[in-house]
Amino acid sequence: MSQENTSIEFIESSGNVFADMGLEDAEELLTRAKLGYAVRKILESRNLKQQEIASLLNIKQPEVSNLMQGKYHLFSESRLFSFLNKLEQKILIQITQHNVGEPLIDVAMEK
Repeated sequence: MSQENTSIEFIESSGNVFADMGLEDAEELLTRAKLGYAVRKILESRNLKQQEIASLLNIKQPEVSNLMQGKYHLFSESRLFSFLNKLEQKILIQITQHNVGEPLIDVAMEK
């Protein structure tokens, strides 16, 4: 077998996959993704069944399925905040000067 020298072209990410895809509401989608991921990780750590999650978050089972499958774009930021509240999570909002190259909105999860 012979190997060909082929050049692989790649484009470095901006840090926001939604912006890289050219989506209009990229910042909002990234924020929802980060919030949704935080909710999902907390739920997974509690080893709850979907019916238990539905009851805890006061949502229907298909919505639980969407949440656990990472379809965070289907949930508003305020709804994801309410899920975090129901999971007894403190949400801290900090306003700081924006620096070039940083996202306008960021979500950090305590480890």
